[in-house]
Amino acid sequence: MRLKISLLKEPKHQELVSCVGWTTAEELYSCSDDHQIVKWNLLTSETSQIVKLPDDIYPIDLHWCPKSLGTKKQTQAESFVLTSSDGKFHLISKLGRVDKSVEAHNGAVLAGRWNYEGTALVTVGEDGQIKIWSKTGMLRSTLAQQGTPVYSAAWGPDSEKVLYTAGKQLIIKPLQPNAKVLQVWDSYGCLLYNSQPHEHPITSVAWAPNGELFAVGSFHTLRLCDKTGWSYALEKPNTGSIFNIAWSIDGTQIAGACGNGHVVFAHVVEQRWEWKHFQVTLTKRRTMQVRNVLSDAVDLLEFRDRVIKASLNYAHLVVSTSLQCYVFSTKNWNTPLIFDLKEGTISLILQAERHFLLVDGGGIYLYSYEGRFISSPKFPGMRTDILNAQTMSLSNDTIAIKDKADEKIIFLFEASTGKPLGDGKLLSHKNEILEIALDQKGLTNDRKIAFIDKNRDLYVTSVKRFGKEEQIIKLGTMVHTVAWSDTCNILCGLQDTRFTVWYYPNTVYVDRDILPKTLYERDASEFSKNPHIVSFVGNQVTIRRADGSLVHISISPYPAILHEYISSSKWEDAVRLCRFVKEQTLWACLAAMAVANRDMTTAEIAYAAISEIDKVRYISSIKDLPSKESKMAHILMFSGNIQEAEIVLLQAGLIYQAIQININLYNWERALELAVKYKTHVDTVLAYRQKFLETFGKQETNKRYLQYAEGLQIDWEKIKAKIELEITKEREQSSNNKSSKNIGLKH
Repeated sequence: MRLKISLLKEPKHQELVSCVGWTTAEELYSCSDDHQIVKWNLLTSETSQIVKLPDDIYPIDLHWCPKSLGTKKQTQAESFVLTSSDGKFHLISKLGRVDKSVEAHNGAVLAGRWNYEGTALVTVGEDGQIKIWSKTGMLRSTLAQQGTPVYSAAWGPDSEKVLYTAGKQLIIKPLQPNAKVLQVWDSYGCLLYNSQPHEHPITSVAWAPNGELFAVGSFHTLRLCDKTGWSYALEKPNTGSIFNIAWSIDGTQIAGACGNGHVVFAHVVEQRWEWKHFQVTLTKRRTMQVRNVLSDAVDLLEFRDRVIKASLNYAHLVVSTSLQCYVFSTKNWNTPLIFDLKEGTISLILQAERHFLLVDGGGIYLYSYEGRFISSPKFPGMRTDILNAQTMSLSNDTIAIKDKADEKIIFLFEASTGKPLGDGKLLSHKNEILEIALDQKGLTNDRKIAFIDKNRDLYVTSVKRFGKEEQIIKLGTMVHTVAWSDTCNILCGLQDTRFTVWYYPNTVYVDRDILPKTLYERDASEFSKNPHIVSFVGNQVTIRRADGSLVHISISPYPAILHEYISSSKWEDAVRLCRFVKEQTLWACLAAMAVANRDMTTAEIAYAAISEIDKVRYISSIKDLPSKESKMAHILMFSGNIQEAEIVLLQAGLIYQAIQININLYNWERALELAVKYKTHVDTVLAYRQKFLETFGKQETNKRYLQYAEGLQIDWEKIKAKIELEITKEREQSSNNKSSKNIGLKH
């Protein structure tokens, strides 16, 4: 990625340019110490003077009032705020009319910023005050006051907080009175990145709208950086110091306000996308080059309009221009599917195997690769401008979006309808969530979502949430980034000092004891600080290091083959594979997969291979149980699903067996509750309870047990006879069921 610089031979301003601001992706306004406001049209390369300010007004900062969210494409902002050195800010229309000038600060007004809705304005000044104003310029409040000048300010995404400078500190101040003030670097007070000293003072910094890039201005210097701090490109235009940088609305261009009267323009080109053996490069604004590295074949893709966003995955390239969306198949680069975009600039493209998602200022839209519109999920307080690949995830059947208003909540939608998933219940966590990721393969009912919270703990849970509270289970700690494989449900992540692969994350739902045996781990110190997983395609993981370099890691192909066998119920092939590979990790995965799919014969073989003898014995005892309901209940118990096991037995009329599993687990309250409710085996429960207390030399203290034990004599012979009768009844019931099935088959 690099910057393509555009600079006129002669400057349009006579003095230094102090600030610039885009109205659309093709139109820019610039303000200068020569008191002129100039409009630049990039399509026609024309410039025109909008207004000549009075000689006592020296502009410092300019910010266009945003249009309300969800506006139609190519709409333009209609007015802007201009702050100046005389202590005033000015509300100026697009045509150059000064609608209002307001005395705001003692000394220069150093910055003025509209909130994201355009309903409030914050100004900061040399007098150390931070003030909030209405849209019409009426003072609402003085948010803070300090002894040193405040040089810059920014709104929080929810427009409920303001970030401002205070000497060497950055401070986040909520608008609510008496709310906690945070001295910060990021929202948790951590320093994210610190560069080496530059040759000259840094005079401007600006984030791209999607938060993936930022630009840095200095003397004769314009630098393009990744969000983690490393540099993509360094240009040395003849500009003097660049005092202000503005990104175009679509994030493809930069404008810089220069000390020598110039306005410098820079277009972001040579972006790259890679998938398997294809490499796509944006060579010009409207041109892409596709290279097949296996055959060395090269294709050129020409577009009618400027390319804004692109994504290459699942054998498809999706490209959005300012007006249209193009969908290419990797099998045919000559005939793309093209459709017009409903709204303005696309800010995010997400792909899954069957469809892709477009996000713009107006909404979220799901399309098939044939260009058919599928759905458009919505939720209260939706802000599409702040959605990104960390806070949004897509699979073949599910869309997951992290809520910005309450960062502990994830919204889940059906991909096919855009409606809330299941019973509409939200996924709620105890801490703020940083990153989410849906697995990509398997059945909808088994769909899982992994997420990292602010403590850097990794959790996994099911997305299908009907009535019962789904378990949210911790998979790991100190996890910085995760990714699911695109071919099977294998999860990889970068932990504190380790690169970890969870070959079968569902193990936590089946047998958490053997989870460590299903992992692959290796040292991650070679990736340096703050690495990031870019992709996980097949058995290859691509990691971006802190210096920007890409590292490719190949993991074992066998777990993916095992996943494929299990999804096709090829249990014999799975066992044969494990015997061939002879790895404990693979056997452990097979053991968990077999239990999850209720194949206890395979589970017994796999557990024996990893020397889990106690579990082999338990599985063997399950196989000897008389009825399929008892077997199912004990398999559920094996996986820790006690409640479900009890429900299976009760629904089958096996009351004693339901009571007995609670006795075995020392759930004495529940065992007695069932016995009383169904009026059977109360004496059995009391007998086992008495035996339990005698073993430990204790006296009964439970009031309910004392109540039912009053006047009752325990007769163990009678109880054993009753238990034998229950087992006999179960066997007979099971054999009758089999007989009736066989008769049905004959008929």
